Amino acid sequence: MSDAATCTRQEMMVIATGREIRDGELAIFGVGLSMLAGYFAQASHAPNIRAMTEGGVYGATPVGGLPWGIECNRISANATSFTSALDALGCLVASGRCDVGIIGAAQVDKFGNVNTTGIWDGEIGEHYRPPKIRLPGAGGANDIACGAKRFIIMATHERKRFAEKVTYISSPGYLDGGNARDQFGFVGGGPAAIITTLGILRPDPVTKEFSLDGWFAFSSVQEIKVNTGWDLKVRPGASAIAEPTAEELARLRRVDETGALRKATL
Repeated sequence: MSDAATCTRQEMMVIATGREIRDGELAIFGVGLSMLAGYFAQASHAPNIRAMTEGGVYGATPVGGLPWGIECNRISANATSFTSALDALGCLVASGRCDVGIIGAAQVDKFGNVNTTGIWDGEIGEHYRPPKIRLPGAGGANDIACGAKRFIIMATHERKRFAEKVTYISSPGYLDGGNARDQFGFVGGGPAAIITTLGILRPDPVTKEFSLDGWFAFSSVQEIKVNTGWDLKVRPGASAIAEPTAEELARLRRVDETGALRKATL
């Protein structure tokens, strides 16, 4: 059995996300799989990224496995600096200095708007009402979505998660599409990709609607369309995404040596 054949859908999503990060960038990661993607990139092709967490841990390399949180001893022990979320989100991200961020999504729509607040049975209406399912909230994702030069969304690809329109925007993508985002004066440039357990979606340069750019070897255009809640278009030139190399998988698994987050769900 090849190394690629042993790669899980979660691992493929993490590797594809990590590939988006460029060497030397100032990058911010949240907890969980976004952190795994970021530190995989550092261990793979981007050794000179300036990594930080939402909690203000800067310039660290994980020790003894991937950290469980944004201020865990596994990254704070050898950090260049250990400050606060105010420095990370309020200064570096809000000022537009952060090159790239990675966030998760419980629900995302065709313009890259993310909902991590709650799931309602229909429109909220004029007066706020409690959601049917309460989610953990935006955390630092809203700051990253507003301030990072670009950000990447990670999500399990299920129809219930990929909606025509989210009922609540926890972290803004391109809002209603087109130049809608520009009208609000966000410092950041918006979502560059939605990377899922099935493939990669990217925004149209004019309409900002996300369409299919590529699919993983174990997936297909049809499977992705079936699991998307809008009429997903396929970009010209879309193709199968390169499978992970043996070296990529080995480096990913060394970063997450306990294997805990490889089994996690978004």
